Amino acid sequence: MPRAGLSREKLIQAGAALADSEGFSALTLAALARQFDVKLASLYSHVRNSDDLKAGVALLALDLLADRADEAVVGRAGKEAVAVLADVHRRFAGEHPGLFEAARFPLSIEQAAGSGGVRLARTMLAALRGYGLSEADQVHAVRLLGSFFLGFSLLERGGSFAHSQPEPDLSWQRGLDALDLTLQSWMRK
Repeated sequence: MPRAGLSREKLIQAGAALADSEGFSALTLAALARQFDVKLASLYSHVRNSDDLKAGVALLALDLLADRADEAVVGRAGKEAVAVLADVHRRFAGEHPGLFEAARFPLSIEQAAGSGGVRLARTMLAALRGYGLSEADQVHAVRLLGSFFLGFSLLERGGSFAHSQPEPDLSWQRGLDALDLTLQSWMRK
């Protein structure tokens, strides 16, 4: 019988908070059982296992990131849209480091198909509209942008840019400028 007051949603919200404060790798059923002062077995009324919990947190993270991306990109295209989309990812990584990591948790095909990840991809394609890319180049461009957003944010969060000049903000802007030039050159081909 499920413990009063506990629910799948409550566990996922608590898991998201734990991931942000302690890191996604610290998210375990045992940690949540301790947090709620319940026996570990009582959590299985709400989640199947640790991967089910992590997938729930990943889906929440993707939805939150997609909401921010949708709001930022609406009415924009091309360089401006790519820049605001990039900034959304970078800010999300800084504000929600555990959720940013959770967004990369491997989901099943069914979970991924109904996730905020699909909306993120659509938003990224909308941002690329101003470049007039072929369908094949759109796929490459989405992968390139995603790699830059993720890689820069992870390196920055990990302190990789903390001990050298110039400031990461300048490198970020130069990277966005380089992406824009690259995308413009694809359009000309």
